[in-house]
This record gives sequence, C-alpha cells and structure tokens, in this order.
Amino acid sequence: MAVFMVERDLKGITMEQLAAAQKRAIECSSAFGEDGRAVRYIRTTFVPGEDRSMCLFEAENAADVEAVNKTAQIPYVRVVEALDLTP
Repeated sequence: MAVFMVERDLKGITMEQLAAAQKRAIECSSAFGEDGRAVRYIRTTFVPGEDRSMCLFEAENAADVEAVNKTAQIPYVRVVEALDLTP
C-alpha cells in the first residue's frame, strides 16, 4: 500500500471543527476497510498560522483516499502520493 497526503485549506476552522473532521476521517476510513477498500488514516499536521493541514492516509490508490474525504465531507485541495519518513 502507498501513502497519500491530503492537502487542505481550512480558513476559519476552529479546533473543535478540526477534531470533528479528524474523527470523521478515521471513521470513514474504517468503514471503507469494512467494504473491502483498505484505507487507513495515519495522522494530520495542522499549521494554524496558515489555516492549512496535511493529512496522511495509507491506501491502494488516490481515488479511495479522495472518496473517503468526500464521504467524510472534509474539503481538500489535492491528494498526492507521498513518502512518510517517520523514524
């Protein structure tokens, strides 16, 4: 499976809204896995000064990651394959 980064512009989002969006991303990823499309939410990095976030997902393809985010109703700018270099 590959890692995909979801880039988001979240102008005006509150921390409560961000937490709720993260929860939806996790729940929708799990639901997709139960339906046979393996998508795993990894983590989110939020940059408050820019109202931007980058979320990492593991999946077979970008289309499944996009579908998770659309189902969760979380806006995004783009989904791109990425390398997660966490030690």
